[in-house]
Amino acid sequence: MPATTWPPRLVVGGRAIDLTRPVLMGIVNATPDSFSDGGAYASTSACVDRAGQLVDAGAAIVDVGGQSGITGVPEVPVAEEIDRVAPVVEGIHRAQPDLVVSVDTYRPAVVEAVLAAGASIVNDVSGLLHADVAGLCADAGAGLVVMHTRARPKVKVLDPALYDREGTATTVTDDVVELLVDRLAEATAQGLAADATIVDPGPDFAKTPHQTVQVLRDIERVLALGRPVLLALSRKDFIGAVTGKPPRQRLAGTLAAVGHLAGPGTILRIHDVAAVAAYLRADARLPRRP
Repeated sequence: MPATTWPPRLVVGGRAIDLTRPVLMGIVNATPDSFSDGGAYASTSACVDRAGQLVDAGAAIVDVGGQSGITGVPEVPVAEEIDRVAPVVEGIHRAQPDLVVSVDTYRPAVVEAVLAAGASIVNDVSGLLHADVAGLCADAGAGLVVMHTRARPKVKVLDPALYDREGTATTVTDDVVELLVDRLAEATAQGLAADATIVDPGPDFAKTPHQTVQVLRDIERVLALGRPVLLALSRKDFIGAVTGKPPRQRLAGTLAAVGHLAGPGTILRIHDVAAVAAYLRADARLPRRP
């Protein structure tokens, strides 16, 4: 457990998030090409309905994405990303004004649009490529997820030697902690309050499956940064590498990862919200082995 007061305080959109137990973040993909469920929710109304289903299943946050993480294809034009996500955010906010809405984006113009539409968290998977994203969040009173990656968005990097530094004993976890500390400092310099920040170790982002597992085994070092930790574990490549299953058959592996990593101060970004919520309810009533 980190040395700081735990769980840490998190305030987004003017409200404090209860982190005394794991918080579930459901996923709404407003994209035609998501690796997991692309095209399943093709209209704004379908996305808004999906958000309601996720909340009914146990999600306290919904994360809306307008651009898939699929690599090797061009970025979606900014205007198209805004057209995909801003109406969805507005629709969810209108239907459930008390729901915390996050948007998976890293581009300032998109951030500005979704914050105006009612989002209260920006889930930046770029490693804060654009520092002014933090400033926009500060101005809006929104939260910011700072994620570890050493690659540009939509660029896949699988290099077993990426984090080896000549003459040192550097590990991938060392690099994760180093970058997150640097980006948190940058966010603070942009005016963002410390209690509006969330860190994400970036499973599968610029990491081989083995490197991802190394970081997750060292999760205490990420928790020791004293900020809530977003764990985007659902259906990830590292689970596929371990189980040999395609994305939609990775629930069992996802539950195993949740079982090892979920706890106070964690936010779980999940596709199968009902299953994970049921797992956590059962787990909370069973004794831990010493």
